[in-house]
Amino acid sequence: MTSKNPDIPDEYLQTFVIECRELLEQMEDALLIVERDPDPEIINAIFRAAHTIKGSAGLFGIDYMVEFTHVAESVLDRVRSSEVVIDSVLAALFIEVHDHLGTLVNHVDDGTFPTAEVSQRSQRLITQLKTYLNEPATHEADNHSRQMSDVILKPKMELVQGDGVETDYWHISLRFGTEVFRNGMDPFSFVRYLSSIGKIMQLVTIIDTIPTADEMDPESCYLGFEISFNSDADKITIENIFNFVRDDCVIRILSPHSKISEYERLILELPEQEMRLGEILVNCGSLTPTELDSILSIQAEHDENVPLQPIGEVLLQQKVVSPPVLEAALEKQKHVKDTKKAEANLIRVDADKLDDLINLVGELIIAGAGINLIAKREKMADLFQSTATLSRLVEEVRDSALALRMVQIGGTFNRFQRVVRDVSKELGKDVDLIITGAETELDKTVVEKIGDPLTHLVRNSMDHGIEPADVRIARGKPAKGLLKLSAYHDAGSIVIEVFDDGGGLNKEKILRKAIERGLISEGTNLTDKEIYNLIFEAGFSTADAVSNLSGRGVGMDVVRRNIQALRGRVDLDSVEGQGSTVRIRLPLTLAIIDGFMVGVGNATYVMPLDIVVECIELKAWASDEGDGKYINLRGEVLPYCRLRDHFGIEGETVPRENIVVVRYGEHKAGLVVDKLMGEFQTVIKPPGKLFQSEKSIGGFTILGSGEVALILDVPGLMGLIEHEKQGA
Repeated sequence: MTSKNPDIPDEYLQTFVIECRELLEQMEDALLIVERDPDPEIINAIFRAAHTIKGSAGLFGIDYMVEFTHVAESVLDRVRSSEVVIDSVLAALFIEVHDHLGTLVNHVDDGTFPTAEVSQRSQRLITQLKTYLNEPATHEADNHSRQMSDVILKPKMELVQGDGVETDYWHISLRFGTEVFRNGMDPFSFVRYLSSIGKIMQLVTIIDTIPTADEMDPESCYLGFEISFNSDADKITIENIFNFVRDDCVIRILSPHSKISEYERLILELPEQEMRLGEILVNCGSLTPTELDSILSIQAEHDENVPLQPIGEVLLQQKVVSPPVLEAALEKQKHVKDTKKAEANLIRVDADKLDDLINLVGELIIAGAGINLIAKREKMADLFQSTATLSRLVEEVRDSALALRMVQIGGTFNRFQRVVRDVSKELGKDVDLIITGAETELDKTVVEKIGDPLTHLVRNSMDHGIEPADVRIARGKPAKGLLKLSAYHDAGSIVIEVFDDGGGLNKEKILRKAIERGLISEGTNLTDKEIYNLIFEAGFSTADAVSNLSGRGVGMDVVRRNIQALRGRVDLDSVEGQGSTVRIRLPLTLAIIDGFMVGVGNATYVMPLDIVVECIELKAWASDEGDGKYINLRGEVLPYCRLRDHFGIEGETVPRENIVVVRYGEHKAGLVVDKLMGEFQTVIKPPGKLFQSEKSIGGFTILGSGEVALILDVPGLMGLIEHEKQGA
């Protein structure tokens, strides 16, 4: 049993949980990369995530999370300083740590304490992590640092075998945020408290961010400190002093005997503000103000006919700083300038507010269409001109509102790095995941709902598609399997493909299973595509044995049902022995589209404008053969159907019928209508239960007159046309 945790304030709980989950997502992305690419920036990203989670948990008094995360953070700190090498074993351990942190966050979200089982898992992971804290350094210092002949000169510092600097002092770099005073904190109290556990040897106050008197806010803090601190306390004790202000400041603590690389990293982690070179070196503790004044004096002593010597050259000549530290400072200057140029103002907006905005834009479109209709009916030229301007502006507002909801699919794709890793280990297969088109954008609602279908497809490809290594080698393939996730735009839709280079599908086996289950009758003539698509039928499976991943006859039918719920289509291509490709085609948005309106009798229909190729007159092109109907369009045979016949609309056929030629994917067809009514901004309303079984209806919209027009599901209609053509 679990009980409520009374110590967590509900007012800020949700923000804490959301931020923790965002940090865990970033941590997972980095962990899946670091094993094959142990880049220092990736390691720093993992460390920062753990560090921030620990600090935030400390503010809420969530001791069990602080205790667990602190040990993980300590190991990561050793990895950052090259004392421990992150290999596949340690990377796997930190993935377990990540998962366990997610469990702890869930307990915080539920307002419950961890169960005994969760606590035992915490202790087991802590024990495993501590083995990396007790073992000696597993990696020698960086060769570049070991060969340094120049050192950072500071009071009472001497060179330590070219590896770092000898000092008994800690270096503490503090940059307080502007909200510190408003949150009831006194920056000087933290500095004063340091004196209770040691002695402040040197303190430099950083005031670069203080604005002019006219712009200064008396309730905002603009202070920072660089502190040389002498104490026998350990790093944890010093860090804990700043627990209550950790979210409102930037803190960097260098222990005594720190390596030159630590000072380089401190420079790179200085706040993003433009500083002169000397200021950067002073701010990171590499140079004292007195030394800087001395260097500036030397720099100023030059002949009038000789150009002023750059301060960097003077620093190197006087051997006040080492070359790598100077290079890091110069790189910091360049990075800040580049960041300032590319910097964009971002603001986080609640998703529900965006949905409300889209709904209001939809109502505005309907209202605008009503005004436009009145202007036409009453033949009011001035009003009609005004409504034309209004329509253009509304269209721009619509595009801007929809753009706010568009997100890159890369975030969803990257989640499968973890899925592929875990499933590979479970199956004993080595599989490489390649992602392309991660920058492709589509509606956030579609992105949120496509994750589960893709998970089914990825796991199915790895279990059924990709063969074991020995089988692949016997077939002349590389031992490592290949799985590709790709996305791209096509004809107003987004196409997502899942490809594996496995064994492909066996048509005979699929047909045999389909006949056994009564899905088709023996002797039925099916195309290859129709045979492959049988695997999407409910309960269909060709697996000879049930596994933890698949083979229970569930999953693929769920995939098709979920994708159809998004007004999408799923298709499958396969070459036996070479692999399979599952292709998902989805609309870019589920809310508002550009439509093309047509009339049949007294009914009005709308189809997506993106799939309309052209409009032609039927009479000059049509011919009939038996029960099948087609047109010869400039040498291309094109099947067509009359919407009047399909929907059973009574009344006489108009003398001049038109064909709207539509294309969806690789298929083209013609839809015969009575009237072409032009473009129409369409607000999509989902179909009711009455239309759930009707494959040719994708929803409805409200016209300016208040009447309802059905939105055609063109892919569904094309499927019916294709079926009728084959039946003929």
